[in-house]
Amino acid sequence: MSILRLGLAANRLHHHNESAALFRWLRACESGIRELQLGLHAIGRTHDAIAAAGMLAGYPGLKRYPYGREGGLMKLVAEVVGLDGPERTLDGAIYLIDPVDPSSIFPEAIALKRQCVINGKPFISTVASARDWIEMERIHAGLAPDRGANRLHNLETQTLALIAHDAMKPQMLAFAAEHFDVLSRFAHRVATGTTGQRLNEMAWSRGWPQDLLWAERYQSGPMGGDAQIADRVLEHRCQRVIFFEDPHVARQHEADIQLLERAVTTVTDEAVCITSPVVAARWAAAVRKRAGV
Repeated sequence: MSILRLGLAANRLHHHNESAALFRWLRACESGIRELQLGLHAIGRTHDAIAAAGMLAGYPGLKRYPYGREGGLMKLVAEVVGLDGPERTLDGAIYLIDPVDPSSIFPEAIALKRQCVINGKPFISTVASARDWIEMERIHAGLAPDRGANRLHNLETQTLALIAHDAMKPQMLAFAAEHFDVLSRFAHRVATGTTGQRLNEMAWSRGWPQDLLWAERYQSGPMGGDAQIADRVLEHRCQRVIFFEDPHVARQHEADIQLLERAVTTVTDEAVCITSPVVAARWAAAVRKRAGV
């Protein structure tokens, strides 16, 4: 089992007391972190909060980086891209975001997500996503399912949102076709405009009843579809978002995209968001393995 390394940061709201999001995640996943021997490269204040709480005590995989104001988050961005050898290359990042914290829209915060997306690495911004990722990697490592993660795998009670920008639509269709069995387990699927239409056509070609929509269609992204799905997320009526973004193109509806992302981080314990086709495929494979399929 190769050792994975993730950058780790949390806005102040998420580590300011013992019930904060960072500690909820660590309490749920500390055993999994140790089983995986996961490297956690934490920026200063996040590392200090973990140490003060007495969590991950004596764990050699927890590394301290400078404070954010001293360039800690910038260093994580560079190491997601990759520097000199594996010791200075991160496999992704966990950044627990408070959507009203000004630092969440600092250039280095935006660049961290962008470079994760460009490099096909996980960018994990909610407690639910971090919990889900640990379980995914545990399953791929051959470890027994964690019953504490069963809620995340109860797909038959959940709604899934599938969103893809124009350049990413072929990858979304390919992903949905390859993992049609897994995605069809969800109680409900929603999608924005053109993506939804193409997904329905794919489903009908696979034998889905012609008189039923496989994915409920919302408006296109530029016409407000992202905002419509954000409302479902905020009302706890959408539990998982798979959003294949094109990081290379300026988008007129950037504010709507950010609105959806902020909605996901607002309900941090409830919503899982996957932004990379590589990570999405790995998640679907873990779902099958966990279910013994």
